[in-house]
Amino acid sequence: MSMRMSRGWRSSMLLAGLLMAGGPGWGQSTSQTPGDQKPGQQTPAPQGTPDDAGPNTDSGGIVLGKKKEADTPPPAPAEEKVANPNGEVFSLRVDVPVVNLDVSVLLDKNHQFVPGLKQGNFLVTEDGVEQQVATLRMSKTPITAVMLLEFAANSWAFIQDMQNASASFFRTMQPEDYVAVATYDMQTHILCDFTNDRDTVRQALQSMVIPTFSETNEFDALYETLDRLTRIEGRKYIVLISSGRDTLSRLTWDQMMAKIKATPNVTIFTVSTGGFVRELRGGMGGSRDMSYLQADNEMKTIAAMTGGMHFAPIFQGELPDIFGQINQSIRNQYVLTYRPTNSKNDGSYRKVKVYLVDNEGKPMKMVDEKGKPLKYSIIARDGYKAKLPVE
Repeated sequence: MSMRMSRGWRSSMLLAGLLMAGGPGWGQSTSQTPGDQKPGQQTPAPQGTPDDAGPNTDSGGIVLGKKKEADTPPPAPAEEKVANPNGEVFSLRVDVPVVNLDVSVLLDKNHQFVPGLKQGNFLVTEDGVEQQVATLRMSKTPITAVMLLEFAANSWAFIQDMQNASASFFRTMQPEDYVAVATYDMQTHILCDFTNDRDTVRQALQSMVIPTFSETNEFDALYETLDRLTRIEGRKYIVLISSGRDTLSRLTWDQMMAKIKATPNVTIFTVSTGGFVRELRGGMGGSRDMSYLQADNEMKTIAAMTGGMHFAPIFQGELPDIFGQINQSIRNQYVLTYRPTNSKNDGSYRKVKVYLVDNEGKPMKMVDEKGKPLKYSIIARDGYKAKLPVE
């Protein structure tokens, strides 16, 4: 038994010695104080710090420098500037007005058209300021015309004069011409629209048999005709065959004249009726005579303003010569253009005058084969209305 206890005690002592030599157990702390550090033993490095805290200065470690930002790349070379690289074509639009003038030059003696004039023979002024003529050409083209006829229940002599005059104009009609026929009393009546069929025009003239009203609203009829003509392109003519008296129009003379000024490319020829009766009676007498004199002056003004002519025949035999002059004037014209020095679009009315000059700039003189001077007339519109900015 004693031997058994001796062995047991010896085993216990041996186990205790091994435990003391093997290092710390589960409950013993593994940390060491600096004083406990053995010579030659290195202290472990502390936990790392963020990169922006700078390098670790502990000796024995690897020092890492602060991370540098990447260098900014150099700018790309500038592209070479090339004028109009795509070869595009650009245009600048400048609205410069151009004035077109139809000018007839007729000899006073036989009313023949004067051919052969050059661009330098025309002198044009606008509101008294000389203009530079840009182009000049001769025009001999078919016509577009309206016969506007007074057909009212007045004196039969006036109606007969109108019918004879309209028939004379009809006989000058060419195959390429377009003619319309309209009459007026209290209202305007279209007998035929524009046509180049002579039979249609003849039937329209022959349809005037019995007039209805005695009132003659000339201002209203002319205004309405001008309004219709604004829808037609090109040069137009009105042949107004009338006594010239206006009795009951809604419009005034000034309103009708303003319409004439505002309507471009329209020339009006006026033929007064009743000349023989008025001469036979020594005038119509009193206020009635004054009324016809005023009517004649109004017909002259209308024609002159638009570049036309006024005629007051007394005998029927004068009609062929009258419409021969009209035919010469409208079928043979000089068409000249110029750019006005006053380029404002202010809607004002510009007064235009046309003169003939020789090579030295002096007024042109014409002579016949025997050297005798010839008088001539220049027939052109007396002005035009400038455009407004919104037109």
